[in-house]
Amino acid sequence: MANAETDLDDPARTPPAFAAPDTASMTLTQLRYFVAIADSGLNITLAAERVHATQPGLSKQLKQLEDELGFLLFARKGRSLESITPSGAQVLVHARRLLAEAANIRSYAANQRRDNQGRLVLATTHTQARFVLPPAISRLKQAYPQVSVHLQPTGDEQVLATLARGEADFALISTAGDTPGGGIAVPLFRWTRQVLVPRGHPLAKAGSLPTLEQLAAYPLVSYESSIRPDSSLRRAFAAAGFEPQLAMTARDADLIKTYVRAGLGVGLLAEMAVQHEDTDLMALRAPESIPSCIAWAVLPRERVLRDYALDLLHAIAPQLDRQDLRRVLAGNLEADWPKPPAWNELSQTITV
Repeated sequence: MANAETDLDDPARTPPAFAAPDTASMTLTQLRYFVAIADSGLNITLAAERVHATQPGLSKQLKQLEDELGFLLFARKGRSLESITPSGAQVLVHARRLLAEAANIRSYAANQRRDNQGRLVLATTHTQARFVLPPAISRLKQAYPQVSVHLQPTGDEQVLATLARGEADFALISTAGDTPGGGIAVPLFRWTRQVLVPRGHPLAKAGSLPTLEQLAAYPLVSYESSIRPDSSLRRAFAAAGFEPQLAMTARDADLIKTYVRAGLGVGLLAEMAVQHEDTDLMALRAPESIPSCIAWAVLPRERVLRDYALDLLHAIAPQLDRQDLRRVLAGNLEADWPKPPAWNELSQTITV
């Protein structure tokens, strides 16, 4: 892997050259920079951007940390970082724990002070960000005007990876009934897929709901995840002996609607994405053999979340109890979540 050059004075130095300091001076900042480098593919430039530091400043802090520890955290090749050393890998495990606990202490203290300022980062999909979150975030901003909210919409496969890297407070993702891993999964609501066609389309004129056989006869425009062989959409078609014709896929539901309008094919998308203003299109219920999905919040284990994060979850899914969420996160209660309501029921509650 090609990595950005470091600014270390002597990248080829070896452990015997280290002199252990008389007093410890390790800082959380140094550990945070070390973790950032590891999570950035050993790219110093990218790591510096992620922690809002300069590249020389980050490299200097890394050198000071290695000097104090008395061994290299990364193996070098020339002026680039080549790999994490075995000792570095062990330090990385402990560094993550320390940083997580430091963040928990800060969150706990802020909750105790009833501090209404902060920053909330959500890793989610485009559909959730565009069609589910706006009214809930609007409520959050009314209650916490000094909290900044940062959405990181991406594809299904990247959402949990973003959470695992510690780059989000929690994740919002949907699955076709399977419980997602990567943390504590909290079911929010159930939703179905809709078939979307122009009003002049033969399926719109048929006067009945489309079947899988009928859908298999048309090119389809659906989500990017439909490409995967194990996707619930492909499995539904395969179980009926058909192969879907995927003319186009996209992460963004608005793009799916755009290309349905352009005549590329029949749309298959989440019911939340069908809006009142889509008057030129007709939404039809997808065949029952295409499974419904569950929207989940995935929360990092043993994480103290700020009050406003739990309030946002409650705004999305009012059936959740805030105290139960706290107890489960703290490991003091076994998760026993209420059955998630259907989206068409829940949306009437969370709409501003």
